Amino acid sequence: MRSIWNGAISFGLVSIPIKLVNATENHSIHFRQIHLADGGRIRYRKVCELDEEEVQGGEIGKAYEDADGTMIPITDEDLAQLPLPTAKTIEIVAFVPADQIDPLQMDAAYYLSANGVPAAKPYTLLREALKRSNKVAVAKYALRGRERLGMLRVVDDVIAMHGLLWPDEIRAPEGVAPEGDVTVRDAELDLADALMDTLGEVDMDSLHDDYREAVEELIAAKASGETVRPAESGDAGGGKVIDLIAALENSVQAAKKSRGEEGAGAEGEGDGEMADVHPIKKTSGKSSPQPTKKSTAAAKKSPAAAKKSTPKSTGAKKSTSTTKKSTAKKTATKKRTSSSGSGTKKTASSRKRTSA
Repeated sequence: MRSIWNGAISFGLVSIPIKLVNATENHSIHFRQIHLADGGRIRYRKVCELDEEEVQGGEIGKAYEDADGTMIPITDEDLAQLPLPTAKTIEIVAFVPADQIDPLQMDAAYYLSANGVPAAKPYTLLREALKRSNKVAVAKYALRGRERLGMLRVVDDVIAMHGLLWPDEIRAPEGVAPEGDVTVRDAELDLADALMDTLGEVDMDSLHDDYREAVEELIAAKASGETVRPAESGDAGGGKVIDLIAALENSVQAAKKSRGEEGAGAEGEGDGEMADVHPIKKTSGKSSPQPTKKSTAAAKKSPAAAKKSTPKSTGAKKSTSTTKKSTAKKTATKKRTSSSGSGTKKTASSRKRTSA
């Protein structure tokens, strides 16, 4: 990789010659401006406001515009005379735990490459010291005409440097947070936790720019003269007032479905605070078919057997046994009544024969 800056790391009295290499690259697709009438390229030309003539790069210098519009010329020689210890040096000023660096300060990233064989030993020494301490180095360096703040850390076997914004370049988040007191229920937090657990982790290397791929396909299609069909856009639901609980539950279900867990129910199901959840109601008595048959058989054989089986059965079994007892009693009563009626008829018939 091509280096963009050569200098040294100042580590106390140790100097480590290094080369600065870009650690990132921009894959955005860039467009040119054209004249719609004929497709001609639109270019920007640098023109002097005084004589309205186009100026070449070698004739362009720097100047600072004062509040009243006055231009104060500043030459490269003027800047070179300024006391800037970090002009060719990455000066380490402290070693701190990584969590003390606010991610808001993170800027561009670079790899630091040992410049030459003599630099290998001190380079390795600094790398291993950073590994063992579990700390990062805070440093100052100068690049592209200004002094900057940086953070050195180890990535694999390479020392990487992240450019940092100066603390006074971070704006305070005033007026950004929601206004008023917003209450979040435990049930909502439970569902949010369930969604986070369901989504789980992701392999960062698997993430890619879908929009850039779509633009590349669009360019390839138009270049080959194909008809471009508009893509179907889903309703993102932006700006709509939603049922938060329902949205969380649906999100959990969708995440589980995408991972092949379609049969799993929503987390927090059956909680009395969630109006949209309908758990299956459980009855107080669970009666299984086999015990009921045994209890019924016992009831038919004798009342005593039914009484013996009653303590082992549930409330539903007790009710079944009692009902069958009552039925048996009614049957016996009907039999006795029928038998009594038959005897009465026989007596009346005997009386008629006697009187005759």
